[in-house]
Amino acid sequence: MPTVELTKENFEDTVKGSEIVLIDFWAGWCGPCRVFGPVYEGASARHPDIVFGKVDTEAQPELAGAFRISSIPTLMAVRDRTVLYAQPGALPPQALEELISTLRSVDMDALRGEASRAAERT
Repeated sequence: MPTVELTKENFEDTVKGSEIVLIDFWAGWCGPCRVFGPVYEGASARHPDIVFGKVDTEAQPELAGAFRISSIPTLMAVRDRTVLYAQPGALPPQALEELISTLRSVDMDALRGEASRAAERT
């Protein structure tokens, strides 16, 4: 599946309507972003069941601000509307594949249970 350009208009629907969404916050002037782009596109082709979105921080400053993006590229991973990963830096291909495997293996019911118990303690 090709990458999807995420904007403030389609961001919420995309995240709510997809089990796993990877989001690449980038800008055209960013050298590391340009290096990571082909890695990200390649992973998108290998994992058609995952939405690979891209947020151009120059064109979508509201989205970048909402997620407090201060360094690019920043990769964010969302599963079942829960952010499981958000780190700046371009990942090499193997690290991106490992992240995808980890995202797939997370027991979301257990995670929600932990979050619920933590909320009860506060």
